[in-house]
Amino acid sequence: MKAVVIGATGHVGTYLVPRLVRMGYEVTAISRGLKEPYTLFPEWNEVERVSLDRLALEKADGFGCKVAAMNPDVVVDMISLDWHSTVETVEALKGTNLSHYLFASSIWEHGNAFTLPADEDTPRNPIDDYGRDKIRSIEYLHEQYETGDFPYTAVMPGHISGPGWTCINPTGNHDPGVFAQIARGETIYIPNLGVECVHHVHADDVAQVFELAIRNRDAALDQDFLAVAPKAITLAGYAAHMYEYFGKENRAEFLPWPEWAKLTADEEKVSRTYRHISHCNNYSCEKARRILGYVPGYTGMEAVHEAVEAMLKNGMIRL
Repeated sequence: MKAVVIGATGHVGTYLVPRLVRMGYEVTAISRGLKEPYTLFPEWNEVERVSLDRLALEKADGFGCKVAAMNPDVVVDMISLDWHSTVETVEALKGTNLSHYLFASSIWEHGNAFTLPADEDTPRNPIDDYGRDKIRSIEYLHEQYETGDFPYTAVMPGHISGPGWTCINPTGNHDPGVFAQIARGETIYIPNLGVECVHHVHADDVAQVFELAIRNRDAALDQDFLAVAPKAITLAGYAAHMYEYFGKENRAEFLPWPEWAKLTADEEKVSRTYRHISHCNNYSCEKARRILGYVPGYTGMEAVHEAVEAMLKNGMIRL
């Protein structure tokens, strides 16, 4: 059995590729360059590495053909960022030996959910192009299943965390300096009242959902699954937790959005925070538990702990 993972050396692929190897798959790992995964597990030594520039190849409708030529039984597509990419790949895979196409979507399909925690049956209300493109891809995949039995499953990860990259901090962006301020016992400022949520998930738990969907193919076809930790956390709760984690008094303070944005004085940080907290980031993983047998290995804060410890070790958080 052959599996191809597109975007294999990213956060989730780092863990998913070894899982597929342990399942007995002959794995081809596609990435734009030949960068190493975030953690080089021993199973990576058994993987064929292929460098393909998806965006460049798609201009000539050539990417999907290259994937199809690998004759995979399973394709996991971690980086189909818009409808055109999805269509180009799926159309090329029709008529091949493919038995399962797994599509990485996003919690941002949901946008502003009106009831919380949001689940797979909650009406979707995407509020940005990224979420709208994911919805469009899902609608296309469902249509292909209905009209031609195209065998797909979609997975919607939360805010992916773990060692090797910067996770979202208690102010809603990726500035590692916020963790340093907390570790030093300094005051941090949180926008609004801190009641907006983030929903972290360890990258290996997202990989677990993909693996379980492959193992439970028949139950997973034409389905989507949220891949999140058991609980979300408010920004205020997140800050309190991190002060406690570093053994410091909670000194988080709150500012109205205009004042917070002015104090932050960094357009990129402000934009990232807005994009994160404007979504209703509180989701349920019950469907994945019930149908696939998903058992999260990490709470959201345990995933953050691993990320923070790694950032301390590599100097991204400077005390």
